[in-house]
Amino acid sequence: MSDFVHLHVHSEYSLLDGMSRIKDLPKRAKELGMKAIALTDHGVMYGAVEFYKECKKNDIKPIIGCEVYVARRTRFDKEASVDSGYNHLILLVKNKTGYQNLIKLVSLSFTEGFYYKPRIDKEILEKYSEGLVCLSACLAGEVPGLIMQGDMEKAKEAALWYKKIFKDDYYIEIQNNGLREQVLANQKLIELAKELDIPLVRN
Repeated sequence: MSDFVHLHVHSEYSLLDGMSRIKDLPKRAKELGMKAIALTDHGVMYGAVEFYKECKKNDIKPIIGCEVYVARRTRFDKEASVDSGYNHLILLVKNKTGYQNLIKLVSLSFTEGFYYKPRIDKEILEKYSEGLVCLSACLAGEVPGLIMQGDMEKAKEAALWYKKIFKDDYYIEIQNNGLREQVLANQKLIELAKELDIPLVRN
């Protein structure tokens, strides 16, 4: 288990979703023999500093991140019938530049993009992508979502866009959460990753 790292983790700051307490996460990771753990709360970074401190106390490498909401058009579009939906995307910090860029993205998601949720869009994602690792996210992500809609061509187009922006730091994420839809999506995600030469990450 020591080589496995959870890269998609929600805390109490992910309302109605996260069950893990930040103060408990690093302790549990250490008990399981893990050396690192990420924090990727939905749309916010409220727990980043506390998480960092708790990880350091427990000799666990902290990976700061966020599961951002991506507007399907632009962050400025706010029509109820069109823009109330959004895609999920996991962003993880690699270095200082990545941390600064993630803070910028999350800040803009509130000040410019907020509509039901704090949203970014592809314009600012491209602008502030340096120093970040990107995962395709859960079934609510753009690529998995298109796969579940049966549109493999658009899923490929989306994956190639993310690969262009993040280069070797873009990963197709697969999960094992017991959902039938996830099992079906995983099969296609693995096929797509092989075809497009994009590495897989399991969460």
